[in-house]
Amino acid sequence: MTVRICLFTRDLRLADNPVLFAASAGGRADVVPVFVSDPAVAAAGFAALNRLAFLHDCLADLDRGLRACGSRLVVRHGPVAEDVARLVEQTGAVEVHTAADHSAFALAREERLRAALNGLGARLVTHEAVLTAVAPGTAVPTGSDHYAVFTPYLRRWSTVPLRTPLPAPRRLRTPAEPASEALPARPGPSSLSPLLAAGGEVAGRRRMTQWLDHHLDAYEDEHDALADDLTSRLSPDLHFGTLSAAELVQRARSAPSAGAQAFERQVAWRDFHHQVLAARPQASRQDYRPRHDTWRDAPEELRAWQEGRTGYPLVDAGMRQLAAEGWMHNRARMVTASFLCKTLGIDWREGARHFLSLLVDGDVANNQMNWQWVAGTGTDTRPNRVLNPTAQAKRYDPEGEYVRRWVPELARLSAPAIHEPWKLPPGLRAELGYPEPLVALDEALARFRRRRGAD
Repeated sequence: MTVRICLFTRDLRLADNPVLFAASAGGRADVVPVFVSDPAVAAAGFAALNRLAFLHDCLADLDRGLRACGSRLVVRHGPVAEDVARLVEQTGAVEVHTAADHSAFALAREERLRAALNGLGARLVTHEAVLTAVAPGTAVPTGSDHYAVFTPYLRRWSTVPLRTPLPAPRRLRTPAEPASEALPARPGPSSLSPLLAAGGEVAGRRRMTQWLDHHLDAYEDEHDALADDLTSRLSPDLHFGTLSAAELVQRARSAPSAGAQAFERQVAWRDFHHQVLAARPQASRQDYRPRHDTWRDAPEELRAWQEGRTGYPLVDAGMRQLAAEGWMHNRARMVTASFLCKTLGIDWREGARHFLSLLVDGDVANNQMNWQWVAGTGTDTRPNRVLNPTAQAKRYDPEGEYVRRWVPELARLSAPAIHEPWKLPPGLRAELGYPEPLVALDEALARFRRRRGAD
């Protein structure tokens, strides 16, 4: 019998999974579904505890789904190339199918795996548009390998035909051997964000259906409203592939509205960042567009920002939400990032590193490129824009509900005082126990303009 291996990476789902479909020939061939827990992930600094917990949930759910189809998930712990090569020898597999991934880490992993399989006479088959709706390199301008500006990319991206979503398999044929090792351990609750969401395809599809049915149409008008929390919260599911980006776009397009178009635009932003990083892998560590910034070394200010003690309520609310949930509202991400880079003058890499240490949706392409966008070293066509945290709070949290939720020291204040507690009488400020601002915004803005030579 012909055996193929389905190597799961960041596509931990049964529905609309071209990798699993091709490896099993639509359920007609023998397939060994495999996940390898590679220590190189931790060594590269990607193994945040929140993501490890979510990953454990995803793998347990994937195994349950495979068993319902008559199969199971085979787990290995070790280097991917070595462990998969060993499974090829044990099973006689002729092909290994996996999702194409374009980070520097993933490309190096693919190169090692391909070399190991070539030595065994087996073939590595990679599948595009599994982790994204449109594959990097598909929508490119004439004479270049990627779009550096989002709007023309969006126009081109919108014309690319998406595949029809594949159904989840009903039955899969899997050999009795090899046996599986244990799932990667789930970190204990005390080490995790206390409000961390559960992972897995079942939970992800439930979230997707609930949000599409009840909130999609209002997305354009409400997605920036911090207190209402009407963003989809599907980014962790997209990062781990428990949901298909292509299916999500198809479902949004099936009920066209201004909200659906605005949401589709956000999925396109995700693909945009993946195609930038695929073309410029070094942008995960280096400025995409160098501004020759001289960043400040300010460890105490960095720590205050990380802990939500900057004295600016919206910034502190966002950072405390991140610590509590392993997730942050997108508007708050932009404001907190702008505050670190352009108000405090601290290197965007410090912020990106902290976000990756907590975010359950910590995706290198989106995290790093969004940080660079805010820092003005990335693809933003207005690299010197600064998001004033007080103005942003008054606009996107006008009644102070978001701040009140995450900064309980200020809960008794009404708007607009809750956004500018430094204007309160000194006695009341001391009574609240909330820190004074780390820096005056006008002084910080003047310092930034001098540094950038901005108008």
